[in-house]
Amino acid sequence: MKKSFLFLIAIFLISASQLKAQDYKTALGIRLSSEGPAINNSVSIKHFLNPKLAVEGLFTFDSRAAIGALLEVHNELPSTQGLKWFYGAGAYLGFDSDKTHEDRALMGAQGIVGLDYKFANLPLNLTLDWKPELNIIDNINFEPAAVGFTIRFTFGKSQQAQTVSE
Repeated sequence: MKKSFLFLIAIFLISASQLKAQDYKTALGIRLSSEGPAINNSVSIKHFLNPKLAVEGLFTFDSRAAIGALLEVHNELPSTQGLKWFYGAGAYLGFDSDKTHEDRALMGAQGIVGLDYKFANLPLNLTLDWKPELNIIDNINFEPAAVGFTIRFTFGKSQQAQTVSE
């Protein structure tokens, strides 16, 4: 698992350093993550409210069912067009079965920091992030091992990209 994850990181960084990109408005895809957090392997949808501010929704349906939302601030990296770094915070709600097979509710806060890249000639977006979680309901615990890789199909151009192309 670690070797394949490192391989994905290497591909992400090489691609981001060699290609030019354009912005996107909305993107839908999958997020692969470590299994510790409540929101782990999930469906991801990201929508930009303006060129810097995005809302991301995450839906997990594996051994547990959970939904999460994040508000993210995106910032340009001047050295590479199309590559942005971002940070944000949000909350999640989920349901899980413990070792005694009793259902339990999960609720907490989550933060995120990462890199976001949009390919110039493909409707494709890649994200590499760290998303720690603080579980508040059922028991209070912190889950720091929440590294994820997301691949999304993009729709539309942001207002900033439309202005530049016109």
